[in-house]
Amino acid sequence: MAANKARKLLSQLIAVIIIAAIVFACLAIFRVGAPPSITIEPALPGIGKRTPVTVTVEEPGRGLGQITVELIQGERRKVLGGRVHEPRPFWAFWGPRATTDVIEVEAGRETFEGLREGEATIRVTAQRAPTWIRYPDAAVLETTLPVRLVPPSIEVMSIAVHAAQGGSEAVVYRVGETSVRDGVRAGEWWFPGFPMPGGDGQDRFALFAVPYDVGDEGLVRLVAVDDVGNESAAAFITQFFSKPVKTDTIRVSDGFMEKVVPAILSQTPEIQERGNLLESYLAINGELRAANAQVLVDLAESSAPAFLWNQRFMQMPNTQVMSTFADRRTYLYEGRPVDEQTHLCYDLASTQRASVPAANDGIVVLARYFGIYGNAVVIDHGFGLMSLYGHLSSIAVSEGEEVARGQSVGRSGQSGLAGGDHLHFTMLLQGLPVNPVQWWDAHWIRDRLSSKLGPVLDFQE
Repeated sequence: MAANKARKLLSQLIAVIIIAAIVFACLAIFRVGAPPSITIEPALPGIGKRTPVTVTVEEPGRGLGQITVELIQGERRKVLGGRVHEPRPFWAFWGPRATTDVIEVEAGRETFEGLREGEATIRVTAQRAPTWIRYPDAAVLETTLPVRLVPPSIEVMSIAVHAAQGGSEAVVYRVGETSVRDGVRAGEWWFPGFPMPGGDGQDRFALFAVPYDVGDEGLVRLVAVDDVGNESAAAFITQFFSKPVKTDTIRVSDGFMEKVVPAILSQTPEIQERGNLLESYLAINGELRAANAQVLVDLAESSAPAFLWNQRFMQMPNTQVMSTFADRRTYLYEGRPVDEQTHLCYDLASTQRASVPAANDGIVVLARYFGIYGNAVVIDHGFGLMSLYGHLSSIAVSEGEEVARGQSVGRSGQSGLAGGDHLHFTMLLQGLPVNPVQWWDAHWIRDRLSSKLGPVLDFQE
């Protein structure tokens, strides 16, 4: 009996071993990885200087193996990127493996030496998980894109462009047909171009400014870019006027901070109290000032694509200039410097609660409590040009309202970061504060803008 039982157990063990060997052999023969799915997503419609390309590879079974991304033109090829993964062994049904990978590469003249105009192919090769016996063909996906390396042309049409640091100007120019984005780059600021009425689409003009902190005309260029990122740039300023930095000292007292800090914090929940009066004031003067500046840039993106005005801009009447544009202020507390900021406006003082007129025709795009400016109004005058009225005691207009030149927008006051009753006034171009003196001057508008733009700006002196 015992011998029969032993023989039976041995037979069962041999059967199990045979079955296991068959299963293992089947796995070794048949359990190769499935072909990975591949997507290739160029960020641009062609290849230029640098075209970002996103490659996504997925294999949810045994996982990914080696991935290679190449750029191919004719007989030449360049590996742009890739990754090496370790799939699960053919016999394992558990354990780590990478099922998805996203690879970012750049294809273009700067990543492929000797690239020529014409066409080039992006090829992605994703190896499949092998077994001991089988090494299946890799999954391959290709996409062919046009190669364009010549940037759009630019021709400056304006005979004279006189630009001043902190000031505004206009330039008329013509771009080639491949241009999809053009305008003036001044330092880190961008001033978009617009079509000249009656032209063929390539005749353009741009209102631009030289930022108050840019004293080098070499940082101001007319730019045209095509749809694959090829860029041409041209110098166009015939005369440049730099402006020396003026400095000023502001003494910050406990009494002043006790007046302004709680009022601003109560109206501005995004700025939290910092534990003491001075630190809260510095957060308002720095962080909130920067946040307000960004809001002004964002507002410019929805500016009307038309001139909404045709007369010179008004200075608030019967006012005394208390401080001028782009003064560099050092803030002193108890005799020591605690902060530095640039004062980007004109402070205009009159009688208390004096009526504040709209500087020109336009549409109100902001009318509310606005951080360091307190009660404030911003009027859009078209093509990214706006005017700002701050520290008001009251507001007489609402957002979306059309206003006429000279119409009251509110009354002067001392809301926000104001030490006394006055109007904080500045002009903005694409959100950048610019010197308002030019816009108050009919001769400047005629000579620098109207003479170039003609019927685009129907200026009435």
